[in-house]
Amino acid sequence: MIAVADLIDMLATILSLILFGRIIVSWMVALGRLSPYSPIAKTLFDLTEPFLAPIRNLLPQTAGFDLSPLIAFIIIQIVRTLLIQMVA
Repeated sequence: MIAVADLIDMLATILSLILFGRIIVSWMVALGRLSPYSPIAKTLFDLTEPFLAPIRNLLPQTAGFDLSPLIAFIIIQIVRTLLIQMVA
């Protein structure tokens, strides 16, 4: 069971890092330092959009700030904790 808990923890960490990368890249795109069509931006957006879009649809517009990554981080941590407690 420890191996399953470690796998869950590793997957949650990878997803969090990908999400963090998306945040950094989106700032770089907004500042004009990176093209939204660059391979790294497109890959990160394609990987995270299926997870962020439903969250974004549930949240109200907040003066140009996208809070969906913050909610996604919270969801990842809650699910990670619950799953690890169930298998450990």
